[in-house]
Amino acid sequence: MTQAENLKVLVVEDDEDLNKAYRMIIESAGYEVTSAHDGKQALTLIENGENPDIIFLDLRMPAMDGIDFLKHYHADEHDSTVVVFSNYDAQEEVDEAFALGAHRYVLKARAAPKELLRIIADIAHEKARV
Repeated sequence: MTQAENLKVLVVEDDEDLNKAYRMIIESAGYEVTSAHDGKQALTLIENGENPDIIFLDLRMPAMDGIDFLKHYHADEHDSTVVVFSNYDAQEEVDEAFALGAHRYVLKARAAPKELLRIIADIAHEKARV
């Protein structure tokens, strides 16, 4: 079994087209993908047993944004690697996300398919070393 077959990814993105595109890109590489449309739905999935290895988390969403998700999620109590992404390059927001347990930050404009898959591969490699 390959690393891709074992790795679970949760995409939390409110834009339906982006959510679908991210899912398709990640699934095409062989990873298992679940998605949510806001932080509240993502927390519900996790509370119901979803245990992702990687969470791609949009910062600005309705219902519950990425910062509020991180405040409730307590990344230090989970084994997931949280990668936040946003259309906005707001340093204060990024700093807060890191303080709340995010591991990486990516501007959506730079999140080309190859970049997303490179990030996943890097995280998979890091997790394999631990």
